[in-house]
Amino acid sequence: MYKKNAGIVKVWKATVRKTQNSAKKRANSIFAAMSVAPADDEPGPGELHHAERAIPNGDFYTGQWMDNMPHGHGKYLCTDGCMYVGEWYKGKTLGKGKFSWPSGATYEGDFKSGYMDGKGTYTGSSGDTYRGCWVMNLRHGQGTQNYANGDYYEGEWRRGYQDGQGRYQWKNEHHYIGQWRNGKIHGNGTMVLNDGNRYDGCWEDGLPKGNGTFRWSDGSCYVGVWSKECDERSGTFYPCGSSKDEEMASDPQGMLVEYLNDCVVCNGERILIYPSQKMITWSGIDIGSSPQKLMVSRKGIDGNRRLKRLSVDGKVSNSSFDSMNDGSTNEGSSRNGKGIGSRHHHQRHDFERKGKRQSSLRFQPANRQGVTISKGHKNYELMLNLQLGIRHSVGRPAPATSLDLKSSVFDPKEKVWTKFPPEGSKYTPPHQSSDFKWKDYCPVVFRTLRKLFKVDPADYMLSICGNDALRELSSPGKSGSFFYLTYDDRYMIKTMKKAEVKVLLRMLPAYYKHVRSFENTLVTKFYGLHCVRLTGTSQKKVRFVIMGNLFCSEYTIHRRFDLKGSSHGRITDKPEAEIDGTTTLKDLDLNYIFRLQKIWFQEFCRQVDKDCDFLEQERIMDYSLLVGLHFQETSDQEPNTLDSQDSESRDPDYEADGQFTEQDSGRWASIRLGINLPARAERTVRQGEPEAQLVGEPTGELYDVIIFVGIIDILQHYDISKKLEHAYKSFQYDPSSISAVDPKQYSKRFRDFIFRIFVEDT
Repeated sequence: MYKKNAGIVKVWKATVRKTQNSAKKRANSIFAAMSVAPADDEPGPGELHHAERAIPNGDFYTGQWMDNMPHGHGKYLCTDGCMYVGEWYKGKTLGKGKFSWPSGATYEGDFKSGYMDGKGTYTGSSGDTYRGCWVMNLRHGQGTQNYANGDYYEGEWRRGYQDGQGRYQWKNEHHYIGQWRNGKIHGNGTMVLNDGNRYDGCWEDGLPKGNGTFRWSDGSCYVGVWSKECDERSGTFYPCGSSKDEEMASDPQGMLVEYLNDCVVCNGERILIYPSQKMITWSGIDIGSSPQKLMVSRKGIDGNRRLKRLSVDGKVSNSSFDSMNDGSTNEGSSRNGKGIGSRHHHQRHDFERKGKRQSSLRFQPANRQGVTISKGHKNYELMLNLQLGIRHSVGRPAPATSLDLKSSVFDPKEKVWTKFPPEGSKYTPPHQSSDFKWKDYCPVVFRTLRKLFKVDPADYMLSICGNDALRELSSPGKSGSFFYLTYDDRYMIKTMKKAEVKVLLRMLPAYYKHVRSFENTLVTKFYGLHCVRLTGTSQKKVRFVIMGNLFCSEYTIHRRFDLKGSSHGRITDKPEAEIDGTTTLKDLDLNYIFRLQKIWFQEFCRQVDKDCDFLEQERIMDYSLLVGLHFQETSDQEPNTLDSQDSESRDPDYEADGQFTEQDSGRWASIRLGINLPARAERTVRQGEPEAQLVGEPTGELYDVIIFVGIIDILQHYDISKKLEHAYKSFQYDPSSISAVDPKQYSKRFRDFIFRIFVEDT
C-alpha cells in the first residue's frame, strides 16, 4: 500500500512540475520579469506585498498579495488565455479592471465580487460594443449597444435584454422609439419607416397588438385594433385623396407586417464565458511562497484534489486539479453516487478555513412528501375522477383565445357540467370509477391563464393525468383542506370550501389583470378551478383548485418558512431533531435575514408592494410569504428525492468533469424573481422572549443560499367571521400580534416585516 502511494506521489509531483513550467512560460510572454522574495522573508498576516503565484490548476497570478490571496492590483492569467488585470479585494475582483478573452473580446470597467457589475464597456470580437450599466454579468440599467451589422440601441436594459424605454435604429434607417420587454418591442411605441410612413400604438411580443394608428407620408391614416389574428382586426381608413387610397385601404395591417420583416432585432454577440466563472475561491488552497515552492496539502492525495471555481450564478463548482485514480476506483473517485465522502471531506476542509463567512451545516434528510394514492386508498376514486375530468377539460377542442378577454367569460355563472357514466358517453370515455359529474368554472379564463403562464397543455395533462398516481400530503392544513401533489411535484391540488371558491371567482377579473400586468408577481398561480359531484344518495361535492408548486426544483429545499409578520401562535411545536426540509416553520422559528443583490432587492420590493396593493384592494388578509432555502454548501448534502438519480447528478453545485456547462448557463437563465434566486442568509439571534422580538439580531454568520419565495393563501376574505375573530382575540392578546386584522392593517404589517428580513446586500 505504501509503495502504491509513493508511486502516486511521484506521478503527482511530476504533474505539478509540468504545470508550473508551462504556467511560467505563458507568464513570461505576458508579464515583465519580477523578482521573488526569498522564503525566509515571507511577510506576516495582514501585510501587503508583491508576489507571483502558480495556481494548482495551471493558472498564474502576479501582483499585490495579502493573507495568501490577491489583494490590491494584480494580473490573473488563465490556462485558456483569458486574463484579468485590475483591482482585487480579499481574493475577489472588486473595483476597476479589464478582462480579455482569447477571441479578442474585452470588458473594461467596474467589477464586484467577481462579476462585471457597475459601469463598463464590452467590445466583442465581431465588433459589437456595449457601453453602460451592468449587474452580475448582465446588462442592466441605462446603456447603448452598437451592433456589428450596423444596428444601434440606446435605452434601458434588464437582466441582459432591452426592457423599458428605448430607441432602436436599424441600418436601413427604420427606427422604433418606445417600450420594450425581454428584448422585444412590447407596450406603447412608434415605428418610423424610412419612406416616411409610421405606426403609433400598442405592441405585444414584437408585433402590433391592440389600438394603433398607421399614417402614410401623404397624410392618409388607418385607425383600428391590430392583431395577428385576422378575425380580431377592425378599423377605419381615412384617405387623403391620393390615387393609391384603394390600395392602401385593402390591407394596411398586412402591409405593416411586411415592413417588420426588415426590422429584426439583432441578438448581438453572446458572452460564452463570464469573468466570474474563471475566478477561483482562494480559501482552502494551500499555495507556497513562489512558483518554485508550490505546496499542496497531503490530504489532496487521498482523493480527487479539486479547486473551487465560482460559476456564473455565484455557485461553487469543483474544478479538477489532478486525477489520482491511476485507472483504479476508490471512494473519492466513484461517479455512481457512492463517492460522496471525498467530496464532503474537501467541503469541510474549505469550511474550516472560511471562519465566520460560512460554517458547516447539517440537515436532517427529508423523505419524499406525501402518501401515494393507490388502489384501496380512501380517496382513490376521487383521484380517478379528478384525472378523468382534467383530461376531458384540457383535451377538449377549443378555439384559440386572445389574452384580451371579454368581461362575460369572468361571470361566476360561466361553468360547464359534464356527466361521466361508467359505461362512457358521446363525449366521455368508459371508466372504472363510480358515476360522477364534473364542473369547470370559467374554463376560458383558466385556459388563458395557463397560456399566460406558458403551461403546455400536453405537459399539464401528463403531470396530473399520467400513469403515475398523485400523492396526498400526510396531514391536512389548518383550514381543513387536503393537498395533493403530482408525481413530478410541478402542481399542487387543494380541496376548497364553497366560500373560498366564491372569493376566487369574485376576484378573478382583478387577479387576471394583475398577473398579466406583472409577469414576476409573487402571488400563487392558479391553473384551474373544478368540482366533482358524486351521484347517488350522498350527492357529495368536492371543489378543488390546481396551483403551481413553488418548490418544484432540482435544488433540495433544506428549510421552508410560512411567514405572516404576526407573533401569536407563530411557532412550530416540533423538536429540533424532527425538523427536516418538509417541515413548515413559522415567524418565531425564523433565525435568518436574507441579503439580496441590488438588482433583485429593488425588484423584490417593488413586486411585494404591487402584490400587497392588489390583495388589499380585494379585501384579502391572512396570506403568507412562503420561503424555501437551499444552502449551497452543507457538510452532508442529501440528494433531491424527486427520482432515484445519484446525488452527484442531482446536486447543481457539483460538476463531474469540473467544467462550466450549458446546464449552468440555463440555470442562470432560469433565475427570476422568487425562483432560483441567489442570495445570502445571515443567521440571527433573539435576545429574551421570542414574541418580544420578531426579528433577531444579525450575527455576521453568512451562508450562500438559493431562495424560493411566493405569496400563498390569498383566498381569505375579511368577512364577518374574521371580524369576530379579531374582536374576540383582541380582548385576550395584543391586537397587533394576531393574524386576523383589517386588510389595510394586515398589508402594512406584512410589508414592514418582509422588508426587515429581506435587505440589500451591500
